[in-house]
Amino acid sequence: MGRVHEGGFEEELKRMATIVAKAADIAPGQMGTFRADGNQIDIANVDGQFFGFDDVCTHIGCSLYDGSLAGTVVTCPCHGSQFDVTTGAVVSGPARQSIKTYPVEKVGDELQV
Repeated sequence: MGRVHEGGFEEELKRMATIVAKAADIAPGQMGTFRADGNQIDIANVDGQFFGFDDVCTHIGCSLYDGSLAGTVVTCPCHGSQFDVTTGAVVSGPARQSIKTYPVEKVGDELQV
């Protein structure tokens, strides 16, 4: 009989990446929004590099996907808060708190978060 390691299999499953899209689905300069691990996550394609971040603006909770992307900066459609999609940092308020970012890995043509 095999030995069970505490937190082994379940923890490994939690760490496994979730496939959210095909890279071709998000053109350069565009964003996509996806559900992964119970979170709404936006993915921005910045010159072929993919960056994942929370969809919700930290100011009043508007969807950043409904905003605009210019280079590495996403602008919230509600009050104009801006965030750097590579770090989550606030570029311009009224938001004061950064957004959470997620690593995005391109495996073949699949994007994994």
